[in-house]
Amino acid sequence: MSIPPFHLACPITNLAAVREFYVSVLKCEIGRESQRWIDFNFFGHQITAHLDETEVQQSARNQVDNKAIPTRHFGVMLD
Repeated sequence: MSIPPFHLACPITNLAAVREFYVSVLKCEIGRESQRWIDFNFFGHQITAHLDETEVQQSARNQVDNKAIPTRHFGVMLD
């Protein structure tokens, strides 16, 4: 199944930690960036992490498969 590329922008509080996770753990390449945001190539899609010290809060959680999953999340299915 092929889907058109999507763009998702997320507020974050630590740009260095997000860079480390997406580059080192998920092996995403960096596209454009500034001092307050980074674009990542997320498996052919674009994720933009925007530094926003006021936006990010602990989100509510719901039980899914006996795990407390944050209501605000996204993911990708990997092999």
